[in-house]
Amino acid sequence: MKIGVCLKRVPATDTRIKVSDPESGVVTDGVKWEINPYDEFALEEALRLKDANVASNVVIFTLGGPDSEAKIREGLARGADAAVRLDDPALKDSDCLGIARALASAISSEGIDLVLAGKQAVDGDNAQVPAMLAELLNWPQALCIAKLEVSDGRAKVWRNAGGGNREVVETSLPAVFTADKELNEPRYASLRGIMMAKRKAIDVKTLSDLGLNASEVGEQGAVVVESNWGVPAQRQAVHMIDGDGAEAVDTLVNLLRSEAKVI
Repeated sequence: MKIGVCLKRVPATDTRIKVSDPESGVVTDGVKWEINPYDEFALEEALRLKDANVASNVVIFTLGGPDSEAKIREGLARGADAAVRLDDPALKDSDCLGIARALASAISSEGIDLVLAGKQAVDGDNAQVPAMLAELLNWPQALCIAKLEVSDGRAKVWRNAGGGNREVVETSLPAVFTADKELNEPRYASLRGIMMAKRKAIDVKTLSDLGLNASEVGEQGAVVVESNWGVPAQRQAVHMIDGDGAEAVDTLVNLLRSEAKVI
């Protein structure tokens, strides 16, 4: 079995995001980058299936330029066997559908039997690409899984359903699954893995390699366009109320009436 893992490079969760202007969007200079945290769970699950001899190969798929290769190497260092980077000027400004189209083409050409991805990326927070990918591949899907078992060409997954309950879903393979943070605990790369990753080739595919045209991806193929970038308005300072009991309640009520004007 060959497992594909969708991996995205995103700003670190502790990065303070700045916007240059409403049209240009986020300033990337000086941003610290990391593997999307939910994609780490997906990669770890693929590696565990390989460790258990359920899978023979783990292939990373990333859409991005040469600057994304450092995080691809990190995934290879943890134990992935190969990587495919999708890079073409026409892919710039692709929306979720355009990204899914590029990934679907690459995954189909690599003979992947199962795809794992994070349930969402922490930058755009759209949580749309994996579902679109499954639709384009015409594969079954189960999203936000907390447990996965694979055997005899079938998969069984558990999904949190709220209130302490879990859904159990069984499906044939190939299929697409997205990882929630309860799925596992991601490993660190070993020194040996880091050294081996330096020698592993990253296959770069362009739009012509994917068999797509510019009207299907990028700005031309986008059905969703992001515009009018900005940061949330700064919150007002917290007003601490001194006093105890009835005195504090009276002060709070007066403030709600005179300043907040909500009562």
